[in-house]
Amino acid sequence: MENNDYYDSLLKQYIRENQISCEHLVFPERCHSVAEAAQAAGVTPRDFIKNICMVDSKGSLVVAIVKGEDRASTSRVAKALKLENVRVATPGEMLEKSGYPCGGTPSFGYPARFLIDEKVMQMDAVYTGGGSEYSLVKICPADLVKANGGEVARVRK
Repeated sequence: MENNDYYDSLLKQYIRENQISCEHLVFPERCHSVAEAAQAAGVTPRDFIKNICMVDSKGSLVVAIVKGEDRASTSRVAKALKLENVRVATPGEMLEKSGYPCGGTPSFGYPARFLIDEKVMQMDAVYTGGGSEYSLVKICPADLVKANGGEVARVRK
């Protein structure tokens, strides 16, 4: 669990300092994939959202947030932001630009443009990355929008 405690404490501090209404959960087993995370949390994959990190032509981070079973569309993200194109970030870029590793990247807590798919807003509560591969955040979508200042748009394929 190298550095996992660091990433978890970094996010916990952000949550505390910004008074974000959510629950930070840490598990002994990995939560890298939606299936692993659902098993660890004792819920179904339908309760999850995922953060697809992308980079625009200027190198800025864009995060498309979709339900766990959906896929993000780079063309829809680009259209929503009135950009020519965006591409999926590499794991190295994700760590460099968000400060969190691939597989644990949270839905808030770092500078980026956040786009939240409209289907996410229909859920009562969602589980998302908690900072490391061993943690999750449970949050209601309205609080997620407050936490990341995101825009709601159709970004799923």
